[in-house]
Amino acid sequence: MSNYQSILVEKRDKVAIITINRPDKLNSLNKTVHAEGVAALDELRADDSVRVVVITGAGEKAFIAGADISEFADATPVSQRDLFQQRSFFNSIDVFPKPVIAMINGFCLGGGNELALACDIRIASENARFGQPEINLGIMCGGGGTQRLTQLIGEGRAMEMILTGDMIDAPTALSFGLVNHVYPLAELAEKTLALASKIAEKAPIALQLSKEAVKFASRSNLDEGLRREVDLFAICFSTEDKAEGVAAFLEKRKPDFKGK
Repeated sequence: MSNYQSILVEKRDKVAIITINRPDKLNSLNKTVHAEGVAALDELRADDSVRVVVITGAGEKAFIAGADISEFADATPVSQRDLFQQRSFFNSIDVFPKPVIAMINGFCLGGGNELALACDIRIASENARFGQPEINLGIMCGGGGTQRLTQLIGEGRAMEMILTGDMIDAPTALSFGLVNHVYPLAELAEKTLALASKIAEKAPIALQLSKEAVKFASRSNLDEGLRREVDLFAICFSTEDKAEGVAAFLEKRKPDFKGK
């Protein structure tokens, strides 16, 4: 892997972990983090040994506490539009073909919450706090918060979070469906990596096609979604992994999927 200034990338068997490494800034997102995050995902996309990606923040205080506000002072409408449209970290996660899990430790605010929303699964520590406080700066969400948050938790709850800028705690986020699981901070990494490893043992092509189908469901009507699902289902039957999975089931053994 490349050497980065603001993120760390490590691999544990079939799982890659991207850590936003700016703990002195509560892992806030700046231009460097965006650029390096996109570059890391490009490398991991091409690495067939990696089947699942976990994204987290350094330290125990924050997953990502938002954007680096110091960069806002000189920002222009054009620079901000370019940052969020030209392969932003958010959208690179959203379209990444492999499953992505957000391991949320501490504050998950603004752009941090938007980054978590772009992931496929969100797992939080009990001390996590979530919010979209952009309204308090006289601005609004720009990394997908108004869209992905609304799709995930519904219009009324999303509207309240976005218009008030208030934070919610981890149990509330769980009840809203914003996160999948909440664990004590001491157990967060173990539980998250256990889930990541479990998913990583599945057939890579089936994982990719399943993710595509689920993502498509929220962006189409039911008839279009059902047609897409059938097409992707049929593609699975052309893979060596399908033959291996069926053989392993009939032979009562664990399958050895190769991603072919």
